[in-house]
Formats: sequence, structure tokens, C-alpha cells
Amino acid sequence: VYGGAAARPFETFAHALHSRLYLRIATELYLKRLIVGGFPRVFEVGKNFRNEGIDRLHFPEFTMLEAYAAGWDYTDWMRVTEDLLSRLALTLHGQHEIPFQGKTLSFQPPFARISFMEALREHTGADLLEIPEARLHAIAREKGLERPEKYTRAKILDKLFDLLVGDHIVHPTFVMDHPRILSPLAKAHRKDPRLTERFELFVAGMEVANAFSELNDPVDQRERFEAQLREKEKDPEIPTEIDEDFLTALEYGMPPTGGIGYGMDRIVMIFTDQPSIRDVILFPQLRPREG
Repeated sequence: VYGGAAARPFETFAHALHSRLYLRIATELYLKRLIVGGFPRVFEVGKNFRNEGIDRLHFPEFTMLEAYAAGWDYTDWMRVTEDLLSRLALTLHGQHEIPFQGKTLSFQPPFARISFMEALREHTGADLLEIPEARLHAIAREKGLERPEKYTRAKILDKLFDLLVGDHIVHPTFVMDHPRILSPLAKAHRKDPRLTERFELFVAGMEVANAFSELNDPVDQRERFEAQLREKEKDPEIPTEIDEDFLTALEYGMPPTGGIGYGMDRIVMIFTDQPSIRDVILFPQLRPREG
């Protein structure tokens, strides 16, 4: 199963096994199986493949570093991420300030922290989790999202955040505590069950890291996977099947765990001042020349 994210996969066929297979879209569900199996800390640097569009920040082939640590939560990964990126800046540039596409980015810790839902409230004047769907669609259209009725509420929140907030972030900023409907693999927030213990790190308008306190309750996880499937008609990126093997692993028991994924290509873009993700991928696939 290709799950661990919401994305359209590449399909292939194994003749020896007479089975339909997929190129992976994420390593998450398999690395967490290893935590269940008794490995206290695991990581992998590898290629993921998502059968989606191409632009300056997105490419169907990309490199991720995913890591999981038993006994950690998302606050531990904030600390590690601040340390990692501030050290990178010092090592590569001799200071915390680095140039990127005509701007100066400061990796001086601590990084800024903002709430996902509070940032949306500031820009829309409403609690987008609670308002009726008709009003949500009206606000989305007013803010520049075309045909919001074709999207799920979760997708509208995600797109509005990028449009109103994420695209305008310059310096490293932790965007925290995403809504539960947008984070099916993250543990419910200890203070507000509508939210999750999750952060995304944004730099120069780009998401470069995504971390959770991992959901380790198999009943809650099944309910969220099933809720996702019910939205499949509106969101073709939702996986078409539930990973039953992963749920079985959770039933055996996964300790409290913190996990993170770093978008390595975007990090390389930032620290080498490259404008496009294709500038840091070796031999990127391009459209065939016509004529």
C-alpha cells in the first residue's frame, strides 16, 4: 500500500508476483511499523514519487528524510529542526543569515511559532472549523479560491492557509496545531481535541518539514482512515484503500512517538539559492519535445 500521505501514486505491475504495485508516496507507515517492532529510532533518506503536477516547488520525484523516535513528541522535533537548520546556515554561510532569491533569511533560533487556525481566523474573521459549509465557500471565494464547492472542508482550509499565510512567510516559522480533519496520522492535541499535535516548517513561502506527535491509537486511526475514504469523491488524492497491516501493527502497540519528514530538495534549494526544485534534482523528467 502506498499510503502515509494524500497523493496520487504511480502504478506498476510485478509479473513474478502477478500483483499491482505502486511507487511509494511516503515511507511513514512502514517506518512506524519498525517502531512497533522494537526499533527505538529509525530514519530513511530516499526517493518518493507522486503522480501530480509540476511547478517551481513540486516535482513527481523528490527526496525525503523521514525519522521517528519513540518517547518523543512534536516539540522534540521542533528543537532538533531549529538546531539542524541553524547549524547548516553556520556551516555553509558562516552566519545565521543567508541569501535566497533576493531576500535575506535568518535561521537564528528560536524560530517563530504561529497557530494554523488562529492565523486563518486573523485573515478571515471566522472559525473555519465551525461555520456552515455555505459560509465557508463564500469566504473562500472572497479570498480568491476558485470553485471551493468542489473541495472538502479539509482541502479548503489547506488551500486557504497557503493562499493567505504560507505563501507570505519569509523567515523560518513553525505553523502549529493543525485541525484534526487535515491530519489523519497525527495525535489529537492534548488541549483541544479538534486539533492535532503537528507542525509544518515554512521558509520563503515553502513547506520544508512536517512533523507529528504520532497517532498510536488503532481505534482512532481506523475511524480517521474511514472518514477520509468517505471524502474520496471530492478528493482524488485520498488513498483508495485502508492499510490494514498498519492498523494491525498499531493493535500490537506503538509507543508514544514523534515523527518528521524533511523535504530535502527544498532545503537544498534554500541553502544553495536555487529558484526551482528542478535545479536540484539530477536528470529531472521533462515533457517530450513536440514536433
